[in-house]
Amino acid sequence: MRIVIAGGHGRIALRLERLLTAGGHEVAGIIRKMEQSDAVREAGAEPVVLDMESASLEMVAAVLQGADAAVFAAGAGPGSGAARKETVDRDAAVLFADAAERAGVRRFVVVSSMGADAAHEGDEVFDAYLRAKGAADEHVRGKAALDWTILRPGMLTDDAGTGLVRLEASTGRGPIPRDDVAALLAELLDTRATAGLTLEAVSGDTPVSVAVRAVAGN
Repeated sequence: MRIVIAGGHGRIALRLERLLTAGGHEVAGIIRKMEQSDAVREAGAEPVVLDMESASLEMVAAVLQGADAAVFAAGAGPGSGAARKETVDRDAAVLFADAAERAGVRRFVVVSSMGADAAHEGDEVFDAYLRAKGAADEHVRGKAALDWTILRPGMLTDDAGTGLVRLEASTGRGPIPRDDVAALLAELLDTRATAGLTLEAVSGDTPVSVAVRAVAGN
C-alpha cells in the first residue's frame, strides 16, 4: 500500500514509518519543517513538507492522491498552548479527513487520545486538548466516505514495546509504549474489518495481531 502519515516526524509516526516500510509499504510523512526530512528518510519514508495549519484542502488532497490509506498522527505537542490544540489537534485532523475524502482515500486511521470528548469541561491546556481531539473524532465519525478507525491510547511512554496490549472499546486508564501504539496502527491499517470502531489501548497480555483480530468487525 501507499500510506500517507500526517505528523510524519512525530515519535509514534517515525516508529510506524519504520514498521510499514519494513513490511514493503510505500510511505510518505507530512512534516512542517524541511530540517525534519532526514529523520523521516532514515525511517524509510518520503518526507513531504506541508504546514497543515496553513495548507488548503486542495494542497492536502494533492498529497493524498493515489494513496491507499492515511494516518493522522499529528499533534501540537506538550509545550503548545490551547490555541494550537485547536489549530492542529482539531482543525488539521478535520482538514486531513476532508482531504482524504476529496482524494478518494477510504482507509483512514486516527491517533486520538483516551478521554477525548468535544464536551469535556475545564480551563487547562489539557482540557482544551481533549476537547480538540474529541471534536476531530466526531468529524471523522461523520465521514461515510471513509473506512475510519480511531485509536485512543493511554499514557504514552518511551519504554521498549512488549507487543502485548489490551485493545477494547473501553479499557480503563493505563500506560502503553509508543512502540506498541505504532504496532497497533500498522496492524489496524491492514485490518479493514476494524472500520467504524473507536478503540482504547493500554499495555496488556494479548499480542497485537491477536488483539486486533479479536475486535475486527465488532
